[in-house]
Amino acid sequence: MEIRNRIYSNIMYVSLCGELDEHNAPYVKTNLDDLFSENGFGQVIIDLSELDFMDSTGVGVMIGRYKKLKERHIPIYICNPSKHAEKIFNMTGLYSIMPKIS
Repeated sequence: MEIRNRIYSNIMYVSLCGELDEHNAPYVKTNLDDLFSENGFGQVIIDLSELDFMDSTGVGVMIGRYKKLKERHIPIYICNPSKHAEKIFNMTGLYSIMPKIS
């Protein structure tokens, strides 16, 4: 699992690459929590174009990060979901709390 990020114009861009499953969830959770604890951004855009797989543990990781950012009034948006990510987000209703943008 690889996590890339940058902040540009008050937006934190994060790319998740690989598999977000039970094995990688602790790594992703810790790294995203560290990134999101920084200041200097008012919204987060997560690029899922390189997310090959996500299971229910990954869904939990995403919901947990959403809740942490919601406390700070920082919205999360999803862009470029892979076919697998698109299916999971539609099936679970995650787009209702993390809208997909173009």
